[in-house]
Amino acid sequence: MAKQILLRGGRVVTPQGVQRLDILIRGEQIAAVQPDLMAEAPLAEVRDVDGFVVLPGLIDVHVHLREPGGEHKEDFTTGTCAALAGGVTTVFAMPNTSPPITDRATFEEVAARAAAKAVCDYGLYIGATPHNAEEAATLCRQAVGLKMYIGSSTGDLLVDRFGAQIEHFERYPKDGIIAVHAENEEAVQYYAARGQHRPPICAGLATAYVLALAEQTGHRLHVCHVSTAYELTLIHEARRRGLRVTCEVTPHHLFLTTEDWARLGPLGKVNPPLRTPQEVEGLWSLREAIDMIATDHAPHTLAEKQGASPPSGLPGLETMLPLLLTAVHEGRLSLPDIARWTAQRPAETFGLARKGRIAAGYDADLTLVDLDAEWTIGNEGLYTRCGWTPFAGRAVRGRTAHVYLRGRLAFSEGRVLAEAGSGRAVMLE
Repeated sequence: MAKQILLRGGRVVTPQGVQRLDILIRGEQIAAVQPDLMAEAPLAEVRDVDGFVVLPGLIDVHVHLREPGGEHKEDFTTGTCAALAGGVTTVFAMPNTSPPITDRATFEEVAARAAAKAVCDYGLYIGATPHNAEEAATLCRQAVGLKMYIGSSTGDLLVDRFGAQIEHFERYPKDGIIAVHAENEEAVQYYAARGQHRPPICAGLATAYVLALAEQTGHRLHVCHVSTAYELTLIHEARRRGLRVTCEVTPHHLFLTTEDWARLGPLGKVNPPLRTPQEVEGLWSLREAIDMIATDHAPHTLAEKQGASPPSGLPGLETMLPLLLTAVHEGRLSLPDIARWTAQRPAETFGLARKGRIAAGYDADLTLVDLDAEWTIGNEGLYTRCGWTPFAGRAVRGRTAHVYLRGRLAFSEGRVLAEAGSGRAVMLE
C-alpha cells in the first residue's frame, strides 16, 4: 500500500472559501479532503497543521531559468529551489535561452537538463522564430505552449513580421496555447530613439494586434505580463466576443510603480516597464479580468544590472506569495483569489492533469503558509542564484512554511528538502 499522510486541522483554501479540513494523502495524490478524517491503516504519519493555511501548490506559468547559456544567473536547480521557497510547485520555463529552444533537438536537450536538475515540477515552452512554424507545431503535445515575442526582449527571439506571425497562428494546433510578449516593436524602437522606455502605447498596440490575429484564426491566445488597464479592457471585451484569450499580470506590475525607480535604479528595469501609480490602480480596479498571476522571474546578476548597459528583468519566485498574502491582510484580495490566480486558473488554462486544486484525485501539491508571520523581505538567504530582489526592505505579512510536492515534503521552515531530479515534466490533458 502506498504511504499515507494525514494533515490534520489546517485551514484549507478551496474555490468555495476557507474551511478547517483534514487532507489524506495516499502516495502522490490526495485521497480525501473533509472534516475529521479517520486515519486509514496502516497510516504512516499524522501531522498536525493547525495554525497553517493550506493553499494548492502554486503554478507559475512564466519563469526564466536561464539554462542553457545563462547558468551564472540561474539554472534548473537554483531556480526551482527558489520556486519551492516561494510556495511554487510547478514552473513553466521560457525558451529565450542560449541557444534558444526552437526545435526538437534543443527542446529535448533542455528537457533532459530539467529532468536531471529540477526540484519542482516543470513544463517547457517552444519558442517561435520567423522560420520554425512547421517544426514548432510538431512539439505541441510536449511543450506547454508556443512563446512568441512580437516585441524584442532578452535573447534573440523576435517575430515582428505579419507573415511569420500568421503562419504560426495557422499552423500551431488550435487547442495549443500561443503565449505572446505583446509590445509593438516599431513603437518600441521609435520611443527608444527619443529616450523613452516602452510607454504604455507599445503594449496597447500589440495587444490589440494579437487579439486580431487570434480572432482571425480562432486560436487560443495567452497574453503575457499585462501591465495596463487598457490591455485588460481589450482582453475582457475580446472574451465577450467569444475569443479564447487569457492573460497574466506580474507581481511587480501590481506592487511596484514608477515611484520606485528612484530607489531601484537599474534594478527596476523590466519589459514591459513599471507603470505609474494610476496605471497600477487601474490594474487593481479591473482585477476580475485577470486570469492568473505569473512572476516573469527573470534573474540577472547584480554586476550585470549595475553595469553600463543593464539588462531588463527582475527575480520574483520567492516574493510573489508574501506580497499576495499581505494584500489579503490589506483587504485587497481574498485567499480564494490567490488560489484561483496562482493554481486553479493556470492549471485549467494550460490543461494540467491533476494539478491546481485541493481535492481527491489531484496531485498532493500543497503550500502551507503562516498567514500572520510578519517579516521584512531581504536579499539574504534567497535561493535564486542572482541573490537580490527589487522588494528588499518591504515589510510583509504571511510566509511559506511547508511545501508538499506530490505527497513528499519538499520545503520546510526555510530549507529545501527535495533533491535535484525529483521534479517531473507536467502531464497535459
